[in-house]
Amino acid sequence: MGGIFGTIARENPCVTDLFYGTDYHSHLGTRRAGLATYSTEEGFFRSIHSLESSYFRTKFEPELCKFRGNSGIGVISDTDAQPLLMNSHLGRFAIVTVAKVNNQDAISADLLSKNLPLSEFSSGKINPTELVSLLIIQGNDFVEGIENVYRTVKGSCTMLLLTEDGIIAARDSWGRTPLAIGRKDGAYAIASETTAFANLGYEIDKFIGPGEIVRIKADGYEVIRKPNPKMQICSFLWIYYGFPTSVYEGKNVEEMRNETGRIMGREDKTEVDCSCSIPDSGIGMAIGYAEGHNVPYKNGFSKYTPTWPRSFMPINQETRNLVAKMKLIPNSAILKGKRVLFCDDSIVRGTQLTDSTKLLHSLGAREVHMRIACPPLLHSCPFINFSASKSELDLITRRIIRDFEGDSGKNVSAYSKTDSPEYNRMVSEIASRLNLDSLKYSKIESIVSAIGLDKCRLCTHCFDGSSAFTLEEENV
Repeated sequence: MGGIFGTIARENPCVTDLFYGTDYHSHLGTRRAGLATYSTEEGFFRSIHSLESSYFRTKFEPELCKFRGNSGIGVISDTDAQPLLMNSHLGRFAIVTVAKVNNQDAISADLLSKNLPLSEFSSGKINPTELVSLLIIQGNDFVEGIENVYRTVKGSCTMLLLTEDGIIAARDSWGRTPLAIGRKDGAYAIASETTAFANLGYEIDKFIGPGEIVRIKADGYEVIRKPNPKMQICSFLWIYYGFPTSVYEGKNVEEMRNETGRIMGREDKTEVDCSCSIPDSGIGMAIGYAEGHNVPYKNGFSKYTPTWPRSFMPINQETRNLVAKMKLIPNSAILKGKRVLFCDDSIVRGTQLTDSTKLLHSLGAREVHMRIACPPLLHSCPFINFSASKSELDLITRRIIRDFEGDSGKNVSAYSKTDSPEYNRMVSEIASRLNLDSLKYSKIESIVSAIGLDKCRLCTHCFDGSSAFTLEEENV
């Protein structure tokens, strides 16, 4: 998906906080990363590196001495190269984004018709951050320019702009991705993930609202565009994307995962010997399930991290599956002869889980049950870069609907209704194909309750197809 971080200080150089703060977003992306700083004496300095063959720290640590100034921004990106440096009638600025621009071809054509140039990048595709930059500089000021982005982009775009006069932070108009301000003595920080704050000494000061724009300087910040009244923050942030210590809209990720597990554990009547997890995102749910179901929590799988860090996950899906398998090592002493229940965040394709189930049975597990933190994934995400899926047929649910109905798009709403005949038939078929003794998914009502926000303030589109706003409805 991607994550962004910025910091500005009254006196001290920003590079240490910028380096570690950006690195604390590495779980959100695997492709590229970049840093930019600004010094009144030396101007802007920028560096961009690929993360496909190594991880953040090894790429940027050797050059930290080159960065100057007390303000900077950074990005972990699953799209193209960032930050970009721009010089326009608005002044010089660097920009980073977390964006999904579904209509980038139409925007590109419009910009070219206005004689605005577009760069060519190594990926062979238009850089969405460049499109955003060109939309911004069409405004008479930064607020007008960012509002132009909100009106034009179909999808979402959250951004940080490093200017000669501070940092401008803007959250996407529906608040699908998070952005928070942290404060400590003499400095401010802005982050997608509040997990970046604690070890750097920052405390959460403000959650930026949907469409809100904030100008941050070393001595304080001001709201230069008020937040929109409606929000549709991605519920999958708590279920999967978020680091356990992060907080969105006042709700901690790990607490939400624990509560999701407790709810399911209390309701579940299946007899099992222990609750286990598929690390890492399944751990919080599995601990909560163990508490709610009154069974012990056991490490049925351990994640081998010394040589398989998250940043090494390759783009190729077949290789990703292999790496994911090799990272998880089962503990046969825990599994043998036991009725084991595993918790995981989701089932997308089902490929990795199929292999894991076979392995668990071969190691002597008496029964293998699976509990999933979210409802079945039935729709690809049009709003953020949820996964590398190119088609809804990448989803095991849609393939099963196709097999049942002859058309993967037929009667989908019926399959999304918990405990409908279609839903139960689909879940039973998934369990059969994955060789599971039982399979259950969380209900939408349960995850809404665990998050603690009103359903209307959460995006649950990937589960039930809701929140599918048209471009006109998304415009603010």
